[in-house]
Amino acid sequence: MSEKYEHKDYRVRLFETADYHQILQLWNLTGLGGAHRGDNLQIILNTIESGGVFFVLEHTPTKTIVGTAWITNDHRRLYLHHFGIHPEFQGRGLSHLLAQACINFGKNTGLQMKLEVHKDNQIAKNLYEKYGFKLLGDYEVHIIRQY
Repeated sequence: MSEKYEHKDYRVRLFETADYHQILQLWNLTGLGGAHRGDNLQIILNTIESGGVFFVLEHTPTKTIVGTAWITNDHRRLYLHHFGIHPEFQGRGLSHLLAQACINFGKNTGLQMKLEVHKDNQIAKNLYEKYGFKLLGDYEVHIIRQY
């Protein structure tokens, strides 16, 4: 990552394996992920190896991870997952640091980027719209979590 995404005591950087425990705690707190959703360290590493990226937002004085953005790549589209900020750090404009890192990654790949957002999460929808995301339509999302 050649670009720098920093503001005061915060910076966006690439995921490191040692971050995993803090990330799981953040995801459990925010409801973004966990083992029940098939999120584990090996899956993260596999998606990075396959052309994805995993950004963490770090509070630099404490080395605490306060945000994540995970982009997977199926070589047709990019998928933005697990974009979130720790509740105690929301409302400070920090999501823009993560969003800009994601958008620049997408521009550099030249692939479309897709995401899912809860229909009632107006704050997130407003952020994504600021960065150019448009509603795809009236699609419903279906998933098989276990076979």
